[in-house]
Amino acid sequence: MDGSALPLWIYLAVSVVFVGGAFQKALASHLSSVAAAAPTLAAWLGAAVLWALCLPGVLPLTLGLACLAFAVRKRKTPDVLSARGKAVLITGCDSGFGNATAKHLDSLGFEVFATVLDLSGDGARMLQRTCSSRLTLLQVDITQPQQVQQALLDTKAKLGLQGLWGLVNNAGVCVNFGDAELSLMSNYRSCMEVNFFGTLSVTKSFLPLLRHAKGRIVTVSSPAGDQPFPCLAAYGASKAALNLFINTLRHELEPWGVWVSTILPSSYKTGQASNHAYWERQHHHLLQSLPPALLEDYGEDYVTETKELFQNHTSKANTDLSPVVNAIAQALLSPRPQPRYFAGPGVGLMYFIHSYCPFSLSNRFLQNLFVKKKLMPRALRAEPGFDLNASLNNNNNEEKL
Repeated sequence: MDGSALPLWIYLAVSVVFVGGAFQKALASHLSSVAAAAPTLAAWLGAAVLWALCLPGVLPLTLGLACLAFAVRKRKTPDVLSARGKAVLITGCDSGFGNATAKHLDSLGFEVFATVLDLSGDGARMLQRTCSSRLTLLQVDITQPQQVQQALLDTKAKLGLQGLWGLVNNAGVCVNFGDAELSLMSNYRSCMEVNFFGTLSVTKSFLPLLRHAKGRIVTVSSPAGDQPFPCLAAYGASKAALNLFINTLRHELEPWGVWVSTILPSSYKTGQASNHAYWERQHHHLLQSLPPALLEDYGEDYVTETKELFQNHTSKANTDLSPVVNAIAQALLSPRPQPRYFAGPGVGLMYFIHSYCPFSLSNRFLQNLFVKKKLMPRALRAEPGFDLNASLNNNNNEEKL
């Protein structure tokens, strides 16, 4: 070797890191969808191949070592734990992910505590009709501390000294869709109250039972909490707060033996997402509540186009909730659950682009993925002479009294 060449052991060490990393990604994602894991895995493998080209003889050796380590580890790891004798509480079971998860976990043998807003609603009645006697319905609005505490007392009374194996934080809302400046303060507060403070209240209340059982916390969040989706500022901010809380909790509960996982779904038809009447009411309320000067700057046609784009997006959302339901079950029953589960097509690619690509590319990807606006705000389409300073002084985006 010449003086500038790296020693063989350095080539070998780096190759093992790259190839070993690729197989680690494969192992870490063996319980989630292959499509979600593919981008990250491909990146690791690509880096490994490029490095190995510098020293071709090392590639067979490193691949062999990585395959051997992967095979040994997989042989020692059981696939799933048994659900028998384990209790789990799920919030937001009136419809959507919560309702589907309650049915699935009941079929697996869990003792399920399912919280609903309305005990006489269609979702609650359907759970009573289709699930076993192990399932218990609890009426809980997670924004009401008294109801959360009553649910805790009812759960304790039924479990005795058993402890709670799993808490599935599923309840959440998206109350508006639009530019951050056009989102009412009440929208921000509503999202934070349910998505963050409500989930925080439930989690803190049930933590003693979870620590006693060395159980699991599984939280359904959103990619909007990690990435700046256009027109989802209120919802995304609440999910960002939730994600940071859950990630902090993961570190703090590790000594207690409690595993903490986050589910990150793609686009699905759940809750009010496909309720056109609901979004028409929200749209009408927004138009009535915005300050006239602000509405003049943006234009009613701009606000209406945003609403129509959202409805078009939700009309194409996935109706098959099984990727999310299965990810929740895996997080509850895996011997070593993942910190994050990408549930649904495209989520892994989305995070790969967000994490590894230039900002300009990731920003354009999100804009083209979610909303493709054709209209500019009216003030930007107007004749010269638009007084920006006057607009800033007149608009505080507070709702009319």
